[in-house]
Amino acid sequence: MTAFPPAARARRAVLAGAVCAGLAAGLAGCGEDLDEGTNGVGRLSAAEIEGKARATAKAATAVRLTGTFISKGGTYKLNMRLKDTGGTGSVTTKDSTFELLRIRDELFMKAGADFWRHDATKPGATFKKEDEEAADKLEDKYVKVPKGDPAYEQFRGFTDKAVLLDGLLGLNGTPTKGDRETITGMRTIKVVGGEDGQGGALAVSLEKKPYPLRLARAGGAGVVQLADWDKDFPLAPPPKDLTVDYGRQLPKARD
Repeated sequence: MTAFPPAARARRAVLAGAVCAGLAAGLAGCGEDLDEGTNGVGRLSAAEIEGKARATAKAATAVRLTGTFISKGGTYKLNMRLKDTGGTGSVTTKDSTFELLRIRDELFMKAGADFWRHDATKPGATFKKEDEEAADKLEDKYVKVPKGDPAYEQFRGFTDKAVLLDGLLGLNGTPTKGDRETITGMRTIKVVGGEDGQGGALAVSLEKKPYPLRLARAGGAGVVQLADWDKDFPLAPPPKDLTVDYGRQLPKARD
C-alpha cells in the first residue's frame, strides 16, 4: 500500500474539511448532525413544522403567554396563564392595567379606581360624586363580569387559550425554514412567513414536544413568548369580601 507523505495527507484533510463545510448545511453528513438528539421536526418542511407546532399547542393543557401585540389599532401587553378551564393574569393597554380571572364561565376583573373613573377625563364629561365614590369602592376589587355585558366577550378572549392561540399562531405567506437558536435554554428552529419574514416568524422547540416558544407577528404587530407548556396551575374564585357583583351590567369601563 502506498503511503502518502505528510504534506499530501494535510492537503487531503483540508480539502475534505472544505467539502464538508460546503455540504453541511444541506446534508449534515460530514460533521455534526444538527438534528441529532432532537425531536426531529428540524428535518421536516417549513409547512410541516408550522403544522406540528400548531397541533402541539392545541393539544397542550396549559401555557403561559407574555408579550405585546397590536390588534384593531390597540396595543396590548399580556402576562397570562391559560388552560382549558380558564385563565388568570394581567392586560396592559395605553391607558390602564387590569387583571382578569376566569374559571369556566365565571369572569372577574380587578382594576384601580382610575380605570373606573376614566370617563371623567373625556372632554365634556360629567362625573357625579356618587360615581367617584363608586370608583373608589371598586379599586382592587374583583368585579364579576356578567355574560350579558358587552365587555364579557372582549375580556373573556384574553383568558381563552384556544382563542388566543388560534389568533396568534399564524404566519402569512409561504413558510420557509429559518435560523436555529436557543430560547430559554431550548434549541429551536425558526419558520418564517412570506418574503424577508414580513409574514411573521415562529420559533419551534427542537427538544421534547415541538412547542411554539416565540412568535414575531406579521407586519411588526408584536412579539409573544410562550412558556410553561403543559404545566398546570391553580384557579380559585376570589374571596367573597373582595368580590363585587353588579348583576346584569358593569358600570362603564375603559374601552
